[in-house]
This record gives sequence, C-alpha cells and structure tokens, in this order.
Amino acid sequence: MKEIINSPSEISTSWIENLALEELNMEESGVVHMYDHLSPAHFLEESSIQFMDGLRDRFEIYVAKFNQYRSGKGNGAGIKVFKISNTANDFMLFRNSLRLVFSRKANDLITIGFLSNGKDLYAANLPDGAAQFQESLHEIRAHVGAFNSITWRFGGELVETDALVKHYLSEFIRNSAS
Repeated sequence: MKEIINSPSEISTSWIENLALEELNMEESGVVHMYDHLSPAHFLEESSIQFMDGLRDRFEIYVAKFNQYRSGKGNGAGIKVFKISNTANDFMLFRNSLRLVFSRKANDLITIGFLSNGKDLYAANLPDGAAQFQESLHEIRAHVGAFNSITWRFGGELVETDALVKHYLSEFIRNSAS
C-alpha cells in the first residue's frame, strides 16, 4: 500500500516550532521537562482548542454565505456568531432568540446544545438509529490513541468536521426560522 505524502503546505509544523521554543526556554531557565511528550494532557488541550477553532472558522464561513443570501429579506433573518467571554474559545450562533452553544467543558469534552429563550436547553435532532444520544446536550469526546494521536468522537464514532457543521447549522437554521 502506497503511503500518501502531504504537500508541504498541508503539513502542520506547530509541534516542532513548540519543541524548539521549549528547548530555548529550557536553556534559559535551567528546568528540564524530559517526559512531557509522553503525557496526553498537553496534547488534549492543544487538540481541543484547535478543534473548536476549526469548528468556529467553518461556521463563520457558512454563516457569512447564508447571511449573504438572506440579506435584505427581512429583519432577524441573519445569523450572528459570538465568542463567549471568559472562555478559551467557546462560541455560539444566535438568531431569533435561539442559541446554538459550543462549549469546551474539559480538554477531552466538547458539548453542543440549543438554548431557547435563555432557559430551555435541548439537543439537536439526530437521524433514526441514533436516538440513544438524545439528551439535553451532545458530547464530542477526545480519544487518545497510539503515540498520543487524538481523534474526536460522538457516541464512539469518529467525527467528520464538515458533516458535524452541516448537521448542526441545518438544524439551527430550521429551528430558528421565524
């Protein structure tokens, strides 16, 4: 089986940049962190922040396109994306008193839920066969694999970011239509 090699523009180099900076800091401070790369805690935090930033970026792209098509078609038709203050990178979508909230509850847990009228919390609808996950919030959990490889899962299934964004944005638009 032939291995697929990514082009240099697709390869993330942030980990090697961080490693170089850590080494410089180690030389300056004299403090050596020999085994940090073996603990998943740092990788979980980094991954959860990147996952949330990626979600928000995709939502902002699709919301801008939706708003572009809806502009001038009536008040309250546009969707707004807000960062939630005093958090690392939680965010929400807002339209017609409905909020779709994405919250990083822990380094390995992201919750997603609708908030209606500022008090009623409920989960998005799911296709048939996924009824066991109908709760007030959906949970996306990190899974740490070999060599601290981190994947994000919903109900044990691997999460595909574009499918997640399409599902929740479609649910939000349909539920917030006036």
